Amino acid sequence: MAWIRTISARDAGVQLAEVYAAIQSVAGGVANIVQVQSLNPRALRDHYALYRTVMYGESPLSRVEREAIAVVVSAENGCHY
Repeated sequence: MAWIRTISARDAGVQLAEVYAAIQSVAGGVANIVQVQSLNPRALRDHYALYRTVMYGESPLSRVEREAIAVVVSAENGCHY
């Protein structure tokens, strides 16, 4: 649970609702770790675009290699995401 105030999909304004809808259409939902950025919808939109590019864009690394790197970094940081 975040100790940062977040805005739920139910309470989202137009701009945030659009960002949430875009994320939901790809991910099937909006994770709590994503909602932490809800106070700044533009930053959330841009961060999610960066994430999609890094994880799914053209790269010499395979999707599996990218996920493996993410798992190791998360484990090293003590993060369950």
